[in-house]
Amino acid sequence: MRFRRRLICSLLAASICCTPALSGCSSKEESSFAQNEAGAKDQTDSEDTDGAKEDPVNLGEFSLEDINGEAYTQEMFAEYDLTMVNVFATWCSPCVKEIPDLEKLHQEMGERGVNVAGIVLDTVDGSGKKDEEGVEKAKLLAEKTGASYPFLIPDEGNLNGIISGVSAVPTTFFVDKEGNIVGEIYTGARSFQDWKSIVEGVMNEVGK
Repeated sequence: MRFRRRLICSLLAASICCTPALSGCSSKEESSFAQNEAGAKDQTDSEDTDGAKEDPVNLGEFSLEDINGEAYTQEMFAEYDLTMVNVFATWCSPCVKEIPDLEKLHQEMGERGVNVAGIVLDTVDGSGKKDEEGVEKAKLLAEKTGASYPFLIPDEGNLNGIISGVSAVPTTFFVDKEGNIVGEIYTGARSFQDWKSIVEGVMNEVGK
């Protein structure tokens, strides 16, 4: 639980530290998933810093729907060595621009055990309920960009709290086949070649 809070704080810090070269959009005014920065910092400062090795963060059990109503659980990770989870919003231009590159990655690296999944923040409203207008926008976006990987709708628990700290989009992280978060957390859109290099690095890290 302690490391899970640290991860959420890391997500928040990564989201805040955007650079012009890695385009992203602030979601503080558009999404209900932004955390209070001061509160996150207070949590980090109060944590034990004894240097002990932490267990990896596991996403745990969850149940999500994609924009087409198909159900997804934690078992979605078991079929792949690595899953790239891209948290984005339909109103974010850099997010939209990189989707064709993520689809290319999905197609080219699928045979190597790599999957891609999107989580669309604006498919839920401020109370965490499904926003039908947002879902329709996501469907149109998937059609326009040719994305075949799933666009998932956040659940009321924000994926067991993991995406609660996302205050800028796109934010991307990686999950192994056991559901553990591995590698670094990335904020900002990147090219296909950049993502391919990052994915290969994470694959090496997990021994694949």
